[in-house]
Amino acid sequence: MSASSRLAEFGLTLPEVAVPVGTYVPALQHGDLIFTSGQLPFVDGELLAAGVVGQRGGDVTPERANECGRIAVLNALAAAASVAGGVDKITRIVKLTGFVASAPGFTAQPAVINGASGILADVFGEAGRHARSAVGVAALPLGAPVEIELIVSVA
Repeated sequence: MSASSRLAEFGLTLPEVAVPVGTYVPALQHGDLIFTSGQLPFVDGELLAAGVVGQRGGDVTPERANECGRIAVLNALAAAASVAGGVDKITRIVKLTGFVASAPGFTAQPAVINGASGILADVFGEAGRHARSAVGVAALPLGAPVEIELIVSVA
C-alpha cells in the first residue's frame, strides 16, 4: 500500500508547505536524501500550542506536546514530499530529530516525540522505522513546544 493511501486510511492529510520566514528552504535534496528544516506545529498558519512542556501547572502538557509533534511531523513530511515529487516517492524515513521546549527537570522528551514516530510507522510501515533523537531545549522559535526535522530517502 502506498504512503498516500495509508495517510488517507488514517484520516491524515499533508498540509501546504509553510513559507520560510528566513533565508532557508523547507527541504533540500542531496543525492537520494532529503533533509527538512525544522518544522513547527502550525495548523492553518497558527501554532497549535505555545510554551514549555512539563512545567507544573505550566503552559503545555506532555499529551498536548505529543499532539504538536504529530502536527509538526506532518508539516515535515509535506516539506519532504514537495521536494521528492510526492509522498509516494519517499522510500524510507532515515532519521527524525525532535526538539521539545522543556521546563527544568522535565525528562520525558522521548514520550513527547513518540507521536511523530508513530505517524511515520503508520504511514510507511517498516520503512518508517527510523533513527531518532529527542532533545530537550530551553526555548524554540515563536514559543513552539515542539520542532521536528526529518531525513528521508527517495527513489
